[in-house]
Amino acid sequence: DEPILWDFGSAARHHQLYCPWLGDRSRAGISTLRGATPEGAGLAADVAKKIRIELEQRGLKDEPLGVDIVEPTVMFALQAEGLNVVDGQQLMLEARRVKTDDEITLLNMACAMVDAVYDELYMMLRAGVRESDAVALANKILYELGSEHVEGVNAISGERTNPHPHNYSDRLLRQGDPVYFDILHSYMGYRTCYYRTMVIGSASQSQIDAYKKCREILDISIDKVKPGITTADIVKDWPKAQEFGFENEEAAFALQYGHGVGLSIWEKPIFSRLVSLDNPQEIEENMVFALETFWPSADGWSAARIEEEVVVTRDGPEVITRFPAEQLMVAGPRYYTATGPLSTTREAQSHLNRSANGIPSGIAGAHS
Repeated sequence: DEPILWDFGSAARHHQLYCPWLGDRSRAGISTLRGATPEGAGLAADVAKKIRIELEQRGLKDEPLGVDIVEPTVMFALQAEGLNVVDGQQLMLEARRVKTDDEITLLNMACAMVDAVYDELYMMLRAGVRESDAVALANKILYELGSEHVEGVNAISGERTNPHPHNYSDRLLRQGDPVYFDILHSYMGYRTCYYRTMVIGSASQSQIDAYKKCREILDISIDKVKPGITTADIVKDWPKAQEFGFENEEAAFALQYGHGVGLSIWEKPIFSRLVSLDNPQEIEENMVFALETFWPSADGWSAARIEEEVVVTRDGPEVITRFPAEQLMVAGPRYYTATGPLSTTREAQSHLNRSANGIPSGIAGAHS
């Protein structure tokens, strides 16, 4: 049987005109608008009655009715109609676990749009730009390129990078600040989850070291990806929470992490030391998932974050997130001294950049 879609009346009529294959399966009908409609209007009961009638016509009234996401009052109304409501979420997630070739193409397109956003961010980031300015630019570029929904853009800079929040602010970027982004959007229903870290003007050695560690964990994980292994095979070599400043795996959840990506940003399989060691999930060809790593800098206030989306092929991993990330990228203008270019590896505080003889390091005449 074919699906039935209930929608606002005018939208249902529009779908009948412009999606004629839907025919009378595009119907007027609304639920409780997430509980906002008056309870006395009986809309939850109306939804339940419509569904019960459709099931009766097909001889399915006594069969389990799976639901994925549902308003509580609608679920109670379905039960009041005598329907056996069961958890359909796991069934839907299982159906989406392995992607078709068309789905992989759409996921690749969604990533390509974020590749372009990172190009634009790299060119605009400098001292004085706010996190919110970067978020605005990301939204602009994504919608111009055809995104249908920007689910969120995390922009996290300076001391806000450690510990890691999942938001953005109006904080001004300053020279020497690390800044990392996570860009989540939807193209034809298919999502991205895509981190990159940059630094403004120059990077300290501790920031470079943190980025190298972050990249090392990620590369070891990607190299292992192939059909037949499990999520436990990936996470067993990840650092324990205590190794990077957290008391347990729950407190560090989602810092060393992996998750399927598709119609949602969180799908199967899930990679985490919290759940995967004792509950491994098999990796299969045509899965698409994101692997993301985090490492704090020795300076005590900054950190690095990287994420790659990976397609599982029969021959191993194919990474579809293309903005360069093998080394820490320096954004912003290049600075020049009287004796030549200022080194991009330096402390943000100038007085800390002296060599043993007191001459600033990174320029002519400096000696260690």
